[in-house]
Amino acid sequence: MSEVIKLVGVRDTPLSVDEVFQAACDPGAGGTTVFVGTVRDSDHARAVRRLSYSAHPTVEQELRRVMEKVAADFPVKALAAVHRVGDLEIGDLAVVVAASCPHRGEAFQACRRLIDDLKAQVPIWKHQLFADGGDEWVGAC
Repeated sequence: MSEVIKLVGVRDTPLSVDEVFQAACDPGAGGTTVFVGTVRDSDHARAVRRLSYSAHPTVEQELRRVMEKVAADFPVKALAAVHRVGDLEIGDLAVVVAASCPHRGEAFQACRRLIDDLKAQVPIWKHQLFADGGDEWVGAC
């Protein structure tokens, strides 16, 4: 199944939607779904100034494990996922994932599972800095 995993990355440089989309393209896929997560300007009714992501050293192995499970549960032709670490500003891309499957419904489901499981299981932590001077650490994201 790992042959369908085309791109796995956690990096401190800006992310590219095009890179992830191109990695997930497959001639046997009738649908490719891409999810882009961006840094928003508020959380829990508090203005966010900026945030920072940090990750455990095993982050890429854990991301691959999540992707392998998605590939086992759906008729995936290709998967791609990258997450940013380091300091990010409002509007920056934090995560980009994509799934290609024979049909669009499967592609939507696989992509949804990929981002949901990434946020729940991959050891990446978010430190939000609020405009009011406060801050907050968010568990696995």
